[in-house]
Amino acid sequence: MSNQIRILCPGQGAQSVGMGRALYEASPVAKTIYDQANQVLGYDLAKVCFEGPDEQLTRTDVSQPAIFVTSVASYASAVAGGVIDEVGDLTFAGLSLGEYTALHLGGVFSFEDCLQLVAARGRFMQEAATATPSGMVAIVGADEAVVTELCNSASEGETLVPANYNAPGQIVVSGTLPACQRFNEQATARGFKAVPLKVAGAFHSPIMQPAADRLRAKLDQTKIDENAISKRTIFSNVTGEPHQDAGRIKHLLVEQLIKPVKWSQTMQTLIAEGGDDAKFIELAPGRTLAGLAKRINRRLPVNSLDGG
Repeated sequence: MSNQIRILCPGQGAQSVGMGRALYEASPVAKTIYDQANQVLGYDLAKVCFEGPDEQLTRTDVSQPAIFVTSVASYASAVAGGVIDEVGDLTFAGLSLGEYTALHLGGVFSFEDCLQLVAARGRFMQEAATATPSGMVAIVGADEAVVTELCNSASEGETLVPANYNAPGQIVVSGTLPACQRFNEQATARGFKAVPLKVAGAFHSPIMQPAADRLRAKLDQTKIDENAISKRTIFSNVTGEPHQDAGRIKHLLVEQLIKPVKWSQTMQTLIAEGGDDAKFIELAPGRTLAGLAKRINRRLPVNSLDGG
């Protein structure tokens, strides 16, 4: 068995009512993590994960800590069960919110500090989205040049930018609601599949600048282990490459709110460097990242640990 293990941490949108319940009931270590999260947050996050309602779980300020805690519980359960060998060559990569999970599991942030960061990040993003009506649209089949051209055409002076490079031929754009509507219409007219996403607002765009400013202040108060990235490989969404400078981690997390997520580039690097021996494991909840991986390499085996 290969000791090269690539841990993939899901982002917002992976949530679903009932997630984590099987983990909680089957794994004592997972139960401990949910119980600890309830104490840190001051409300019953586990109950929201397991029972919903969906309208509450999908709120940005709730879904982000919910996904983070479920992913951490999934990882801890997999380690306890021997599915993940922590002595092996571990690399961590997470999509958007998932980068925080990756940084915690890689040793940069403590669980409590990272959970508080994620909860604050969700609040700040929710409030920035409420302040400026905005959204996101996924486009399938277009390359970066075409997406950039469509953004320039549809923006008409408003904010509209590429936000997520998820996989070759799958890009998400963010912007004001009118600009997103124009983008949708123009992309469809050119024969591309465009799908408006059910999100609170234009994440990973300049519309999130107020959230980024508030997050910077929160990060300034948060301790990090500067030696962690010398022990584990942890990828940055902004650069699409591993974090190299501990002093820039906080800066890049602030930038992540207003700049595009380079997930496709991250996965292509992981696949190229891992060769045929690397083992890819997607933490719960969901199987979104396994699906994106198949768009990059159809034969790439990804073990999704979705616990329900």
